[in-house]
Amino acid sequence: MSVNRKQVTSDKIMTAAIDLMAERGYNGVTTEDIATKAGFTEKTLFRHFQSKQNLLESAFHRYHYAEEMKDIFAEKVIWDLQADLHMISQNYHRIMYQNRKMIQISTKEAKNLPGFQEDTHKHPEQLKAFLTEYFEEMYKKGKIVQVDPEGKAVAFLYMNFGAAMGRMNNDPILNAFSIEAFIEESVSIFTRALTP
Repeated sequence: MSVNRKQVTSDKIMTAAIDLMAERGYNGVTTEDIATKAGFTEKTLFRHFQSKQNLLESAFHRYHYAEEMKDIFAEKVIWDLQADLHMISQNYHRIMYQNRKMIQISTKEAKNLPGFQEDTHKHPEQLKAFLTEYFEEMYKKGKIVQVDPEGKAVAFLYMNFGAAMGRMNNDPILNAFSIEAFIEESVSIFTRALTP
């Protein structure tokens, strides 16, 4: 199996950028700092990304969740409400926690970078669309009560987003619960509310 050197180089640069920006902020890091940490020249960084903002945007798209969630909805849904919502929540929280540095950077820096804030909304919008389609199909199959599918998708998404952000920020309100206990409880509530 051949290694795609360009992708390996890009990944190393993106990882270095995420680590440094999480520690010092977007404006506290230079492209030279990033290139040095990644073990490359600044010229290599610019050849791959053209600018620091392009680098951040590329990292955000590479390491956020839309593609992985798309695959989960396409391949792992079994049309059992409780099992599906549990599986979706588990994967969402796993991905969010795994990418917590990137997400923390995006929440801090989105307002300061032209176009980036709009870009950061693409992943939640895609997840909302997947969830909306899921609830629509579950209703067609007679497995949930009639609801506003988009409204339920937004409620489910933001319930999980709130918990994910609280976990990333060490919110003391979540200290009494494991993330698994949160998932169990929230999915149980959704399941009871939607089951005919």
